[in-house]
Amino acid sequence: MSQKKILFLTGDYAEDYETMVPFQMLLMVGHQVHAVCPGKVAGDKVITAIHDFEGDQTYSEKRGHYFVLNASFADINPADYDALVIAGGRAPEYLRMDRKVIDLVKYFVNNNKPLAAICHAIQILTVADVVRGKKLTAYPAVGPEVTIAGGHYQAVNIDEAVTDGLLVTAPAWPAHPQWIAAFLKVLGTKIEL
Repeated sequence: MSQKKILFLTGDYAEDYETMVPFQMLLMVGHQVHAVCPGKVAGDKVITAIHDFEGDQTYSEKRGHYFVLNASFADINPADYDALVIAGGRAPEYLRMDRKVIDLVKYFVNNNKPLAAICHAIQILTVADVVRGKKLTAYPAVGPEVTIAGGHYQAVNIDEAVTDGLLVTAPAWPAHPQWIAAFLKVLGTKIEL
């Protein structure tokens, strides 16, 4: 397997599993992963939120773990990376207002580099105007934003993923097995057991 260099975007109150699990799994299979957050540097922490599906009309939210960033957002050059992963949760609500985040997403899409986004991370993609004509999924409450932005929202089960070219999306953390497997396929990562 050829090691890929992956940029991982997260932030305060990103979903806990959607931050921890993909970051750790991508490292586990041998990729280099730089976790960043605007306004923070390597060694800083973000606090995560745990979203759970407990039978209410929407997910519940609890305080999660601290996650230590291993790179500084201000120092990154997107040309140095093979792919981008964006965590979901509440962080995308405010990250999508950062012009540098939007430019970063556009760079990866415009340069045909793999991009994986989950849950509310798709809110960043809609603001970046990179979903037009694409098939993708998101947390169901984000579906109308996908449609308004010209994307073709796919209402899949919470544990499924959608791939359109180099874009891999999923509705929430129960889809990790399919979402991460699909992203590894797009990356060309082969795991030998």
